[in-house]
Amino acid sequence: MEGRLANAWRLTANDKSFIRTALLSEIRIDGRKPYEYRKIVVKFGREDGSSEVQLGQTHVMGIVTAQLVQPYRDRPKEGVLSIFTEVSPMADPSFEPGRPGELAVELGRIIDRGLRESKAVDTESLCVLAGKFVWAIRIDLHILDNGGNLVDAANIAALAALLTFRRPECSLGGEDGQEVIVHPPEIREPLPLTVHHLPIAITFGIFSNDSILVIDPTHNEEAVMGGRMTTTVNANGDICAIQKAGGEGIPQRVIMQCLQLATAKAAGITKQIKEAVEVYNTERALRKIKRHPTSIGVNVKEKQDQSVDK
Repeated sequence: MEGRLANAWRLTANDKSFIRTALLSEIRIDGRKPYEYRKIVVKFGREDGSSEVQLGQTHVMGIVTAQLVQPYRDRPKEGVLSIFTEVSPMADPSFEPGRPGELAVELGRIIDRGLRESKAVDTESLCVLAGKFVWAIRIDLHILDNGGNLVDAANIAALAALLTFRRPECSLGGEDGQEVIVHPPEIREPLPLTVHHLPIAITFGIFSNDSILVIDPTHNEEAVMGGRMTTTVNANGDICAIQKAGGEGIPQRVIMQCLQLATAKAAGITKQIKEAVEVYNTERALRKIKRHPTSIGVNVKEKQDQSVDK
């Protein structure tokens, strides 16, 4: 990917040699063990569906929005889930402004595959009127700082934003019962999305012909490693997706080792995300101001007749 290639020339031959030599002794330049994650911090904005995730020096923001659209013809009772990524020179000088590059496209595809293939989000619950109106859920991922392993950080940001998002409640009305009425949050409490499980992306860096394996590679490690593989699993150990992004081939025994390690890591990350969401929901309930709007029914036709009589 362009980020890794651009970072490679910034490292001197001595820097690369030092990273490889240290890994042979199971020492990483930031002091971590080979299978240890950097510190994960999950934060939320005041608005529902907004999250910020820090994974070491990597910083990603996730925002979830929704709008009513017509469903696809072959799936008239299912809502739509889409992911968009934005990378800019602010996050890494190697990124170029303009159209999404290879990094942004691959990043979105990996996260989309983990969510969609595992059916983590119940898209049928997003149907309002079959064949006419469904909710389209959009996840925007903004890369604020690239310190390596964007996939895992962006995946956590997407999941955290989905778990705290709430869509407006809808009902059907009109003479034929086919008119969609969207209720504002002051009238009816918005509804959370139905998320069956959390597909957690765990990225591995492979060095020296698969003899060295590390979890959560940093930006400098990405410039030296010979290959990378992302396994997306949930806390139950179900395999949601596997992505091998170029580089050297990986033998079957290494893949099985990665899956075992990923399952163990996914359980801990899932717990951390749920705990952060629980804290957010508690704070949201405390700061919520309960309003009791009063409404008076008015007969529009009768009012118009009275105006004419005058």
